[in-house]
Amino acid sequence: MSARATLAAYGERINAQDFDLLLDLIAPDATFWFTSGSQEGIAAIRTAFETTWQVMGPDEHYWLTDIEWVAEGDRAACCIYQYNWSAKGDSGSGRGTTVLAQTSAGWRIVHEHLSRKP
Repeated sequence: MSARATLAAYGERINAQDFDLLLDLIAPDATFWFTSGSQEGIAAIRTAFETTWQVMGPDEHYWLTDIEWVAEGDRAACCIYQYNWSAKGDSGSGRGTTVLAQTSAGWRIVHEHLSRKP
């Protein structure tokens, strides 16, 4: 699976609200930065996702638009995008960055940074 395919799979699977479906896409030592704080490692990232899903409810939907690959190589890739969400009759968006690395297990997300728009 390529870096682009890994990001696409992440975008599809995240809406199932089952973190186990994301495990083969995220590096075990990944770091995720959200407006609510920073998470390092799978256990912390899992907790952040599952907490958000619990708060937002089962109808939350998340998707990416305006994806721009700013770097793509044999070992690493990085993209920027607008992330969007809707839940409980509300919606919003922000901006994001995802860094992927080619590992012995395939392409994995090693860093994600989501923030509000300025």
